[in-house]
This record gives sequence, structure tokens and C-alpha cells, in this order.
Amino acid sequence: MKDQQPNNPLHGITLENILTRLVDHYGWYEMGIVINIRCFNHDPSIKSSLKFLRRTPWARKRVEELYLRFITEAEE
Repeated sequence: MKDQQPNNPLHGITLENILTRLVDHYGWYEMGIVINIRCFNHDPSIKSSLKFLRRTPWARKRVEELYLRFITEAEE
């Protein structure tokens, strides 16, 4: 499966998996500071955040960029 898109590090990773890993690492508070969106700052949950991120391309892009920075730092 990874052979189909070798230059795409997000290939095969669900948005839910990305969000869960980021929240486990940073926590909701830190996520709300890094990406200032309401679903991270006011009564956050995975379900509400996924709903918002799936409807809001700019916010999803910022979460994916944060995840890419996170996995890059983890590899170092």
C-alpha cells in the first residue's frame, strides 16, 4: 500500500489516528495554543474535532502539518 504513494507520509493514516496521536502527545490545551480553533479550546473531544476538521480544509491542513512536524521530530 505504501508503494502507491511513496512521497506521501500521510497515505494510509486516518484523520482520527492523526488527531488521537497529537492529543496523546500534546494534549488539548497545547493543541489549542498551536492551532487556535474552538473545537480544541472549548469542551474538546475527538468526535467534535473530527466533524469540524472534515468540513474545514484549512484547519485540517494545519493539523496535518503539525502531525508531519511531530513525526519528523520523533524520528530525530
